[in-house]
Amino acid sequence: MKTLSQVALVTALLASCAGAQKNTPETRSSGKSPVMDAVRHVLARQQKNLVAAAEEMPADKYSFHPTPPQMSFATLIGHIAESNNLLCSRIGNVEQPKDADANASKEKLTPALKKSFDFCNEALAKVDDSKLGDQVKIFGGREASKATAAIALTNDWADHYAMAAMYLRLNGMLPPTAKK
Repeated sequence: MKTLSQVALVTALLASCAGAQKNTPETRSSGKSPVMDAVRHVLARQQKNLVAAAEEMPADKYSFHPTPPQMSFATLIGHIAESNNLLCSRIGNVEQPKDADANASKEKLTPALKKSFDFCNEALAKVDDSKLGDQVKIFGGREASKATAAIALTNDWADHYAMAAMYLRLNGMLPPTAKK
């Protein structure tokens, strides 16, 4: 009997935690498009972190890459802008802006990165979950659902921020999320 009471208590606690989590600002959704609401939430956080990382890296370190096969920091920032422009245009069903030159200077890449995030905010603002099954062309002309493109986009931001943070640390700097 004691075990059954313990199971009931744990179940009640888990249920209340799950209910509380649904009401946090980070997980709050309009209810109509929980997937795209989550993507827009991740967009806001990753935009802040990735732009801050790009601004923090000194201009003379934009050519830094840990090993010869790895991309330079400049190439990384240009790649993020390109990915944002491509995937957000496909998900939002809007025309893709011109990509940034991945070999450009910090003075050109940082504004291009900011513009790509501004573009994503506009392109994704009204996208709802009802069209996530629609097929779109992504990298290399490959076909995928808009849901796949949205998940790839959020995964890219996490991967790219991890790279940017590593590059900053290898140059003696703290990444934005490590600062108080």
